[in-house]
Amino acid sequence: MDKKRYYVSVQAGTILAGQGDAAYEFEIDATEEDVERLQRQFVQLADRSEATMFRAHALTIPYHHDAENHAYDDNLVDIYRMLHELGTVETKRHIEKMGVLTASR
Repeated sequence: MDKKRYYVSVQAGTILAGQGDAAYEFEIDATEEDVERLQRQFVQLADRSEATMFRAHALTIPYHHDAENHAYDDNLVDIYRMLHELGTVETKRHIEKMGVLTASR
């Protein structure tokens, strides 16, 4: 399959084909299948974000002992790993500087 340039915002959970369509943080070169896989990751992240919001009201569970937060964090790292794999040189450098792929709990 042919790869096309896409513009991704992790914060907004968007993957856009047009550079000027909205704000973005990363550029990737991806197939339609890659985009669909990344979109599923964003949907999963949104679902996990909701779960962590409800859990946040249970103040007796520290963040580092919370399964929902771990699942959210792992999902976010998977997204950055995929962006790094598909990213332009600038995207790869930026993600590497963030240190998100080597961070440990």
